[in-house]
Amino acid sequence: MDLINAPWPWYISGLAIALIMLLLQLSGKKFGMSSNLRTLCTLCGADKKVDFFNFDWKSQRWNLVVVAGAIIGGALASQIMTSELAVPISSNTIEKLKTLGFESAGEAYLPTELFSTESLSNPKTILVLFFGGLLVGFGARYAGGCTSGHAISGLSNFQLPSLLAVIGFFIGGLMMVHLFYPLIF
Repeated sequence: MDLINAPWPWYISGLAIALIMLLLQLSGKKFGMSSNLRTLCTLCGADKKVDFFNFDWKSQRWNLVVVAGAIIGGALASQIMTSELAVPISSNTIEKLKTLGFESAGEAYLPTELFSTESLSNPKTILVLFFGGLLVGFGARYAGGCTSGHAISGLSNFQLPSLLAVIGFFIGGLMMVHLFYPLIF
């Protein structure tokens, strides 16, 4: 198997996630990416203006290594380990995406309608990204954590609130794709 250009089997990341969760569980730590934003804001001085950011950020230093690893890993994966081939998806999905305006469906690795520099010159795309980011940020804070924290850490600890949050994330995602996205675009 060509480890550079071929996608890795799903079970490699599954085993890696399970191992990390076991190590975090044994060390008494919880995983979640959205809490890192709070730590970063505190590092930048937000604790001087808003009480929410006034906490012991040094207890979360280890989690900043996770952020750095995610950024470095994402960069390596996109630059070194990603082939230029499109993701194999069904012809039904390609047709459905094309009716939604994604002409690059089935031809590009990422939809160029969203991930090209030209798309960032469209004010509508900028507004959707901005308000989507606000809603995701608000939702993550309101739910007490993000999808990775609830779905990976919370579910592995058998937390009912995490199960409810993950169900809500999926329902919200399905509503966005099937109901709201066609209305917006």
